[in-house]
Amino acid sequence: MLDLNAVDLGFSRKAEVYDAYCDQHPVIRWCRSIIRQEVSRRLGSDGSILELNAGTGTDAAHFVEHGYRVHATDIAAGMISAIQQKRSGSKNAEHFSVQQLSFTALDQVTGGPYDLIFSNFGGLNCIPDLKTVTRSLPRLLNPGGYLIWVLMPPICPWELVQVLRGQFHVATRRLRAGGVMANVEGAAVMTWYHSQKKVMDTLTPQFRLLHRQSLSLFCPPSYMDRFPHRFPRLTQFLLDLDERLGSRRPFNNWGDFIAYTFQYES
Repeated sequence: MLDLNAVDLGFSRKAEVYDAYCDQHPVIRWCRSIIRQEVSRRLGSDGSILELNAGTGTDAAHFVEHGYRVHATDIAAGMISAIQQKRSGSKNAEHFSVQQLSFTALDQVTGGPYDLIFSNFGGLNCIPDLKTVTRSLPRLLNPGGYLIWVLMPPICPWELVQVLRGQFHVATRRLRAGGVMANVEGAAVMTWYHSQKKVMDTLTPQFRLLHRQSLSLFCPPSYMDRFPHRFPRLTQFLLDLDERLGSRRPFNNWGDFIAYTFQYES
């Protein structure tokens, strides 16, 4: 069951440390660069973006500084505060709007329709049924617009091999159909891992899959944060493998995250 209060509490606490952690992490920086390139590849120079679970607004601020109009939404009060701070410091603040809102209440989104709807780093894994979100998409997207979602899939090879170290909970947690409880800064937040079939089944035929890219398939997931510091050259080699092969079959079926790009053809 989705507990919005727990999501608000956990991610509000996480807002205090999130930016510093991400800025120093080579795997997260690489993931962001790949995802941002995909967004920029799909949009014209003055496109509009609705971001769901925008977190601290790092991606939103980046896109605003590159000429896009961004409406950043998040349920967590701490994250909204961080986004507002970035907006206050933006040279293009008139193109940067913020709304505290759960992705379960997209009927309340203001300012649309948009050219692209964006959700990064598994925010939508906090919900068991993506149809709660997808039913609102046609109202929010312009014809020909894009949907770019970065979700955590059920199969992450780096986690599966943890069974060899006796970490059975880590190795099997993504495979549990009923979801698994995650500790987010002391708050218990349920997490569900969405297969490609589940993602496709929640979208109407008007959404055409254009691109699928795995992130952290060859390179360890970002939470294995000792690895890049102990093995920087190997980390870079594995990131290069991810970049070259992550969009090809069968590699784009597995990883820590999968980035999906759909086009809405009304």
